[in-house]
Amino acid sequence: QVQLVESGGGLVPAGGSLRLSCAASGTFFRINAMGWYRQAPGKQRELVARIITSGGNTNYADPVKGRFTISRDNAKNTVYLQMNSLSPEDTAVYYCNADLSMRLFGPSASYWGQGTQVTISS
Repeated sequence: QVQLVESGGGLVPAGGSLRLSCAASGTFFRINAMGWYRQAPGKQRELVARIITSGGNTNYADPVKGRFTISRDNAKNTVYLQMNSLSPEDTAVYYCNADLSMRLFGPSASYWGQGTQVTISS
């Protein structure tokens, strides 16, 4: 059983900062990548940022480039999302995602956290 536990959401005024954390636990062979997605009311879920655990390559959605930073602590199976200069447009439920391999040569699978609400007041 794999669990992704998110924390760090909340309500902050525009211009503020938040740091999200997501810890993966359970039985798996390797975390290949972790990322953050968000879904605002009435909109589709979209990628925010993603990081490859081996090597640390990252990619960001255009709206968050220069404001958000994704990082990971491989020893803790944890990914972070530092969000600065927040605006009301960043209001959404933020979901953690992990791409995991259950064994050395097996296929990978995608897992999701339960989501954490981020609300930015104007």
